[in-house]
Formats: sequence, structure tokens, C-alpha cells
Amino acid sequence: MLNDDLLEIEKPARYMGGEMGGVRKERPDIRFALAFPDVYEVGMSHLGLQILYGILNGVPWLAAERAYAPWPDREEQLRTEKSPLATLESGTPLGATDIIGFTLQYELSYTNILNMLELADIPLLAAERDTSWPLVIAGGPCAGNPEPLADFFDAFLLGDGEEASLEIAEAVRRWKLDGSDNKAALLDALSKIEGVYVPSFFTVSYGKNGQVAAIDPLKQGYDRVKRRILSDLEAAPYPTAPVIPFLKTVHDRVSLEIARGCTRGCRFCQAGYLYRPVRERSPRRILELVEATLRNTGYDEISLLSLSTGDYGCIAPLLKELMATYAEQRIAVSFPSLRVGSLTQELVEEVKKVRKTGFTLAPEAGSERLRLVINKGITEDDLLQNAAEVYRAGWRLIKLYFMIGLPTETMDDVLGIAELAKKVKQQGKLSGHGGEVNVAVSSFVPKPHTPFQWEPQISYEEILTKQEFLRMELKRRKLNFKWQDAPLTVMEGVFARGDRRLGKVLLEARRLGCRFDGWGEHFSFPRWQEAFRNCGIDPRFYLRRRDPAEILPWDHLECGVAKGFLLRELANAMADDAAYTPDCRTGACTVCGVCDFDRVAMRLNPPGTSEAGTPEPQETPVPAETPPTRIRIRFSKTGPMRFLSHLEMLTLFTRAVGRSRVPIRYSQGFHPHPKFSFATALSVGVESWAEYLDMELAEPWSADKVKDALNSVLPAGVEILESAEIPLNSTSLSVIMDKVRYRVTLPGERDLDLPARVASFLAREHHPYHREKKGKSQDFDLRTELHDLRTTDGKLEMVVGRGKPLEFTAVITGLSPEELKGTRIEKLEVFFNNSPF
Repeated sequence: MLNDDLLEIEKPARYMGGEMGGVRKERPDIRFALAFPDVYEVGMSHLGLQILYGILNGVPWLAAERAYAPWPDREEQLRTEKSPLATLESGTPLGATDIIGFTLQYELSYTNILNMLELADIPLLAAERDTSWPLVIAGGPCAGNPEPLADFFDAFLLGDGEEASLEIAEAVRRWKLDGSDNKAALLDALSKIEGVYVPSFFTVSYGKNGQVAAIDPLKQGYDRVKRRILSDLEAAPYPTAPVIPFLKTVHDRVSLEIARGCTRGCRFCQAGYLYRPVRERSPRRILELVEATLRNTGYDEISLLSLSTGDYGCIAPLLKELMATYAEQRIAVSFPSLRVGSLTQELVEEVKKVRKTGFTLAPEAGSERLRLVINKGITEDDLLQNAAEVYRAGWRLIKLYFMIGLPTETMDDVLGIAELAKKVKQQGKLSGHGGEVNVAVSSFVPKPHTPFQWEPQISYEEILTKQEFLRMELKRRKLNFKWQDAPLTVMEGVFARGDRRLGKVLLEARRLGCRFDGWGEHFSFPRWQEAFRNCGIDPRFYLRRRDPAEILPWDHLECGVAKGFLLRELANAMADDAAYTPDCRTGACTVCGVCDFDRVAMRLNPPGTSEAGTPEPQETPVPAETPPTRIRIRFSKTGPMRFLSHLEMLTLFTRAVGRSRVPIRYSQGFHPHPKFSFATALSVGVESWAEYLDMELAEPWSADKVKDALNSVLPAGVEILESAEIPLNSTSLSVIMDKVRYRVTLPGERDLDLPARVASFLAREHHPYHREKKGKSQDFDLRTELHDLRTTDGKLEMVVGRGKPLEFTAVITGLSPEELKGTRIEKLEVFFNNSPF
């Protein structure tokens, strides 16, 4: 049960649950908590979590629920109240679930994992958790080297989770049904699942030089763990009815994975090696999934996801079909990962038909020489041509992404970043439209399972030197510059190639208060430095060059790409004339080792699929223009929904209109919005039975049809109570609103003579009131703004013009804001100068 403590923190909607698309099950055999070690808005944007949520909840005996890292204000509440961190769906404490599955997306989230376990009152060390505690597992890209976290987890999943997550849940269920009290037996069963790594089944020893001396298996036949690979993306389940957040998230749109894997072979890119081979979905399947997901969510943007969306074999006909189907509905298409050289004028023209979603191009390096070293496979001419096409199509801003600190980089290469960015900006001038360029620069971090896993990471001091050099050069060229803070890069590099000894550093850093390290305002480099000192570990040890003969901490974990292939790629990069390795998607097999050419193989759309999968749109008659309709509705906002802000309610109705297919009209301009008009912005925490909203429809729907359609998709706590068609030129609600009736219930038992206090206030002629809001002063008379006041069953009922009910309540009762915490306010009725309907 949610309490009013959420009113004291930022964004209560993070902790409410109850979203559209959420699933709650009573008494499942297994409760599987999907835990994301970052704030709700980031976690809800992660497609992998939504996929697993849908798959797991598709099993009757299994309940998948969600938990996210609470923001510091909520964390403080939980600690003060001694309330354990719980799931959003059922409020089950994490410690009472059967499995907790963390997503490892980013090394700087590791302290959040420990903090979440701590907030759940779960022992941090796996060795201290007996069978009374949940199984704690993890997966994601950082599971490619999970060794810094080995002490805290029972198991890790390497690779794709669609099939393996169910197998893990089934193993736990069998173990529970057997009534076993032997955790070792459960871990043994898990180790037999392809892709599951049980770190306690290995011991690691170190030499005098600090390097790994040996990784010894403790279970016979379990000496190496191979990555789990989903062989067929086409047949894989996909969440067409995902959870729809109430608040805006990082990626607030339909995300559709059109392909998995990339064989471009960029030598720095861990994802390019961890997700091989390439597996594409067919255009027809993509169109089916898009239609179902849009119908179930109400989003107005589709994001086509893959590591390199432009390399999808049928991208042009797919995009044409999407635009032909959805452009009139004002649904846009975006590409978050277009590779330079894959962007064509045809794609640009299609994308801009609804609205201009952002364009990010990633040359990565500032010189042709260095792009050859990293096997980027693009030229300066490719980049400038793509930029010219984008500017000519009407875009004003292009974001360029580069890295500093790449192997063999010189200061000439760094200078090349500024010079290349300037040339891109000049393409805007040449187009006749003008244009801006934002230059985003991160620092290279060598990652496991890549050809550069043996290369050193540049020092903290060198990062600062190159950043300052770039800052000056870009400023001279009037270019915007965004960079990653050097301390964050250092910490990412340490844990990316770290070993088990870093577990004690994580514990110490958490003890010192580290969490949300990926957020600049919360990251504390001095605390991390203190943690390393206290543990007697030099972080620079992990940033050094590795000898190819050295045992790497992750050598017992196989991502599928052969170590010999990675060494060959390293040699190609370091040759005097760096050798380019072509993409095996369009050329000969590079013999990387990942494919068995049977179950595991590249799966591309066969020739002709583009035509068969996405037929040419047929000419359809343009419907006659119909006059718009204006519908006015009254709705309630009760229970947990009272925690939603005005902007979140706007988002909720936008999604509801999309899901219900109500034919809303849209505004004109760069980013069209549905034509809604709320009467007022209701204060967070106030329940209401008298909220009003006007909407304009592009087609003539009846008021009852709109009411029924919206009520069929709105979450519990929001209900359309009345609806009516009104003239299109009706006066707006905000103009005809006059007074509002509220009911106020004071918290707890109060020894107050309310009738006497009410009489005392009513006897006044005036009560001047001063309010400070957002730096602005407001003065008005509370008494003249009060039109009716009475007490009923110990509650206040008031009719007010201007002013907030809590302000009146404080003056009438004499209670302080602290004493009024927990006051329940209900909005019962709105009085209008004219009839609202």
C-alpha cells in the first residue's frame, strides 16, 4: 500500500507500480525479481528487461516483477522507515522472492547492486546466503567479465537470455519442489544450463607480479563456460504489450529490435563481438510486431534497433512501408544507431515525413589512418556526404561521436576531430540551410573479448590533457563540446578488465557511501581513491597493457569469438599499414569462430524478402476532409494515481488515446502534439472526482464512444465519468472555471475544536496571505477567496476560488506544515460560470 511519504520525494511515479501493461500474479510457484541497478527512467528504457518480463510472465506458475535503484531521497526514506526494497508489482520485499536477476549494463552501476541488496536486507556475499535467501544472478554485456562481482553472485548468464532465463526458473522450481535444503545441488543444476557461469565452482590464484596465475575449476567437466546464443531471432518472443511507464523515460517510444549482432568488426566494440552472429528479423515479422506494439502502447514513435540499423538488408523498403502505414497517424521513425556510409538520401526523406528525429553519426576517430586501425571502415567523404544529405533535408543539428585514447593515437589524430567536425558544419552552410554540430567525445576503454583487450588505457592525466586540447580547438571553430569526465572513465576501465580482488574494493566503496557512480552529481572520485588505498590495491594495475601470453581474468569464459582471431585482428591493427578486415556479411567468412554453420549461423533475409515482406504501398483515395469534433470529459484521479504529476497525466492520456485509437487531432510544427486542454493542473497527492479535459478529434466520434474507448485502456484509479460533445469554439475550461469544492481529512487523532476554529475564521473580514513560488511573490486574501466552509464528521469541506486547500487548512486549524503531513485532500466538485457540458 502506497503512503503519502511519496509526496516528500522527487517523482513518486518511480515507485508506484500499477502501470498499463504491468502483470501481477497471486501466489506463483516462483517469484522472479528483475532488478535494474539504476533509476526507473533508465531501467524502463531497457529493452532486454521488457523482453524477459514478457517471456517469464507468459508462464502460469512464474511471476516476473521489477525493482529499480531508488533515488537517494527514496533510499533515505526506506532506511529511516526500515522498509526493505520491494518489487513494484506486488510490493514483495526482494528478500522474499525466489530469484533476483540483475542486469549488468555498465561497470559504474556495480555499487548500486550492492546498495540494492543492502536495502533489501540481503547478505551481500554469496557465501553468506543459505537456502533461505533468493538465488542472486546476473546477465548483460558486463557478464563478459563478471569477475569483480564474483563474490556477490550465485551465478551469471553469459549471452542471450530468452531461453536460458526460463530454464533457470525451471531449475529453481524443481529444486524447491524437491524440498532440498542443499544450495550446492541447485548451483550444480544451474551449471548444466548452457551459458550459466557459477563463480564458486572456480578458484583463482595470483602470482607475485599481481597477475592471474591460474583459474582452476572445482567441478569435473566444468572448466569453461560458453556464451548462450539465441539461434533464431525471427521466432523469438517479443513484448508487444510492454509495461508503459507513467513518466517520461530515457527512450519513450516503441523499441523494435530488427537485428541482433554486428560483423563490421570495429576492434574497440565489445558489443560487436559479444552479440555475433548477425540474426535479422524479416520485414513482415517486424511490421506485425510494430502494429501490435503500437496498438498496445499508444506511443507515437518507433525506434528500429540494432547495433547498426542501416546495415539491415531491407531497411529502405521496410522504412517506406512503415511511413506509408503510419505517417498519417503522426507516428515517427527513428534510428539510434546509423553507421556512417549506410545513410542514404532515400532514408533521410522517409524519416522526415512525420518529424525530424535526431541524427547522430559516429566517425569515432579524427583521421583516416586511425579509423583504419580500429577497422571502422568509413571515409571522410562518406561522413561529409551523409552530413550534406541530412542538412539538405532540413535538419539543423548533427551530433558527432568520437573517442580519444584509441591505440596508436597521436595529437594529430586528436586535432583531426576538430578539423573533421568543422568540415561537417561547413556542409550545413553549403546546403544553404546552415547547421550546427555537437561533438561528443568519450575516452577509449579496452573491453574484454575484443582485439584491443590487451591494449593499455590512457592515464587520467593524459585524458585531461587531450580534453583540454580539444576544448580549445573546438572553441576556436565555434563547435559545441561534450565529454565524459576522466575519473568515470578511469573507474570504468578498472572494473571492465578487473579480477575478483576488486570485490573488496566494491565493498569498501559502498561502505564509504558510493552509489549512482554513473551520475556525475553523485560520483565521488575521492571516496573511490580512499577505497583503493584502504584495500591496498593500485587501480592503475588494471589499466596497463596485457601480454598476449598472460592469463586474463575472463579466459575461462567464452564469448564465441576465438582468441586466435582476436590476436590476428590486433596484429592487423598494429601493422605499419593497418589492415582492414571486411564485413563477412558481404564478403568472405573471417573465421572468427562463433558460427557452427548449423544452429549458430548468420541469418539474413534471403534475396527477394524486401519485396515479399514489404509490398509496395497501394494508392488509396484521400478521405474527404471532415470538420473536427470537440469532446469534453470529466474524469477521476484516485488511489495511487494521485501521485502522478500534471505532465505525467498528460503522458498517460496521450498513451491512452493511442491505445484506444481515438482519432485525436494534432498540432502543426516540428513536433506535433495531440490537441488536449486540461482545466487546471492538479497538485500531486490530491485525489479528484472532478478533473476536466477537452480534446479535439479528427473524425466524428460520439462522446459515449470516446468514453468507453478510453475507459477500456486507462489504469485503475483514472476513469472517465462524463463525456459530451461541445461546440468547437466553446470557451476554454480555464476561463469558465470559478470555484472548487474540497474535502480535507486531517492526519491522525487531533484534539481540535474544528467547529469553533471554522466559526472563528468565518468571522474575519479579511486574511491577507503571501505566497512565494518559483521566485515570484503572490498576495491575495484567503477570506474573500473562501465561499463556503463547514465541518462534517471531523472533516473540513470548503469551496474556494484562488488558493490551495492546504493553505486554508493551515490558517483555519493553526497546524504547522509538519503537523499537516499526511492530510488527505479530495477535490469533489468544480463550479463554472457556464455549464461545462
